[in-house]
Amino acid sequence: MARRSIRWLVPALLVLAWLAAGGATGPFAGRLTEVSTNDQAAFLPESAESTRVLEVQDRFREGETQPLIVVWTSDGKDVTAGQSAEATRRLAALRGTEGVAGTPSPALGSDDRRALRGVVPLAPDLGDSLGETLDRIGAAVRVDGLRARLAGPAATRADLSGAFAGIDGLLLGVALVTVLVILLAVYRSVLLPLIIITGAVFALGLACAVVYVLADHDVVRVDGQVQGILFILVIGAATDYALLLTARFREELAAGGDRFAAGRVALRRSFEPIAASAATVALGLLALLLSSLTNNRALGPVGAIGIACAALSALTFLPAALVLLGRAALWPARPRPATAGDPGNEGPVATTGGRGIWGPVAATGGRGIWGRVAALVDRRPRRLWIATVLPLAALALLAPRLDARGVPLDETFVNDAPSVAAQAALAAHFPGGSGQPAVVVAPEGRAAAVVATARRTEGVSEAAAVTRSGRPGDAPKVVDGLVLVEATLRDSPDGDAAQDTVERLRAAFRAEDGVLVGGYSAQRHDTTETAKGDTLRIVPVVLAVILVILVALLRSLTTPVLLVATVALNFLATLGVSELVFTHVLGFTGSDASVPLYGFVFLVALGVDYNIFLMSRVREETARHGAREGVLRGLVTTGGVITSAGVVLAATFAALVVIPLAFLVQIAFIVAFGVLLDTLVVRSLLVPALVRDLGGRAWWPSRLARAGTPREPAQAGAPAPR
Repeated sequence: MARRSIRWLVPALLVLAWLAAGGATGPFAGRLTEVSTNDQAAFLPESAESTRVLEVQDRFREGETQPLIVVWTSDGKDVTAGQSAEATRRLAALRGTEGVAGTPSPALGSDDRRALRGVVPLAPDLGDSLGETLDRIGAAVRVDGLRARLAGPAATRADLSGAFAGIDGLLLGVALVTVLVILLAVYRSVLLPLIIITGAVFALGLACAVVYVLADHDVVRVDGQVQGILFILVIGAATDYALLLTARFREELAAGGDRFAAGRVALRRSFEPIAASAATVALGLLALLLSSLTNNRALGPVGAIGIACAALSALTFLPAALVLLGRAALWPARPRPATAGDPGNEGPVATTGGRGIWGPVAATGGRGIWGRVAALVDRRPRRLWIATVLPLAALALLAPRLDARGVPLDETFVNDAPSVAAQAALAAHFPGGSGQPAVVVAPEGRAAAVVATARRTEGVSEAAAVTRSGRPGDAPKVVDGLVLVEATLRDSPDGDAAQDTVERLRAAFRAEDGVLVGGYSAQRHDTTETAKGDTLRIVPVVLAVILVILVALLRSLTTPVLLVATVALNFLATLGVSELVFTHVLGFTGSDASVPLYGFVFLVALGVDYNIFLMSRVREETARHGAREGVLRGLVTTGGVITSAGVVLAATFAALVVIPLAFLVQIAFIVAFGVLLDTLVVRSLLVPALVRDLGGRAWWPSRLARAGTPREPAQAGAPAPR
């Protein structure tokens, strides 16, 4: 009697512990914004030339500022002298007001006489009050007959903050509702989806609490982008792990075991693949610590913490809850043994008692969709994997065409952001780089020569040294023996042409000691080049980590190498499709420099999860039934649950589109499409066909290599592989 009570005590205590932890940590999901920052300047590569220029600029300022550009436009009429004077007076009146950290510039007219512009230096630490400050300035600079807009880095930062404002609740709600709907459709059960969702929410609350504490102590860095990805990553991963364990629990119940035995077996059989999967994703994310970009490094530990919490919830709360509820967790579905469809089949395979959206799970040769897929793999494995590889390789050839030099400002926001309209108005009447010039740092004695060289450089509209008085033509301002030269570019500062001009400026000054070129366009250029270097450095590390984990899990060399090759091929094919979709469907002219790296880490690390789930089961079945039966049984028994997991993860990442930023929209598409491609094609057809074709050799050098060869006798009348 006492022993029976103890059996109930352990799962009950685990559930109570998670309920208590959930109550304590849940509020932290909404508090991450308290310790987050969306300061884009902090994302710059630390050793880049533009970063060193920024450090010198700070010495020239009385205090660090962020520029706000005010642009006035008329409705097809010339700006009058009175309007210009009024604009200058309104700018001057802003000096000393809250949030303004210096003296605003006078209002300067455009060559076409249809617009004015002025620059207001703002304090850099306005935080949540930035939006209110801009609203107040916008009201203060109104001039009769002219339309005033706010552009520049400060306005863009305000729009970025607005894009993330309140997004935590919306994003979490969209993700959870999406997962719940899919789980209800797949399982046709009332309680089970709620249990899985509850476990995911507990994992997210714990992850947010840990990240909050670390961020509050400046151990990790959080911004709106990292916060959004953390939410999606935890919900998607926790659900995937839960689906794997739940499927095994149903199998054991269907085989006639009681709830405690089913829970023990499910946990024992699922622990290794879930732990390996979590380790793969976590270590893949931690590889981002090798990045030279602050925002990339920030995601690494935060994402790894989220994955660890997701795995912990799936391996503790979920099995405890399933044991306590038993068969009631699956109500109204009833797990029962499937009918064996192959004479060589031994033992039952669990079903939900109905068809479900994927069809009944049956043994090899059965009527369910996965029985038919297994039969296809069994008949012509070599033809199948060749027919699968060729179109994927063709799509992969398009991957290098994906332009990753950055997204221009007018495409950064997928909605109509005020700063984008203001920048467009500015560019329509002034040189493209007005308000955000290239900045050249030079020794004091080189000022005149640097100005002359900058003016001669293709793509530069005007160049002048920064003066102490602020009036053009006066003596340059000198700090620590250095001067600043501002070069206004002809092209928009966020476009490729401006980055090309930066390269020409740097080439022109390359032979001169102490001359550095920075500014907004140079920062974008340096970020892009650094991101490319990060990709070349991090990709091999992630692939090596995955390979090592797969070798340890599968006790083989051949299969891990094949799996790494297939997920890499899937990633390149996804990039090829993304290039077509971004350019010809969504209308993007470019991608953020970090998009390929983020896409690789998420897609490869998460994509290999499904191969881990599949091949760990194939290995288990191979040890019992031989190489041929092992791959077919593994495919049939895991087909439904892995496909469901892939659909859930793809839908969860797709929820990122609620954040109106091009970067996250592109990441959402790459991961969602790539996961579906991996789940429905690579894991369902390519990998099983390769392993079936290789037979026992797929498990070399382990003892399973003797479990069968491609030439083994066909069973149950099935033809030999071709």
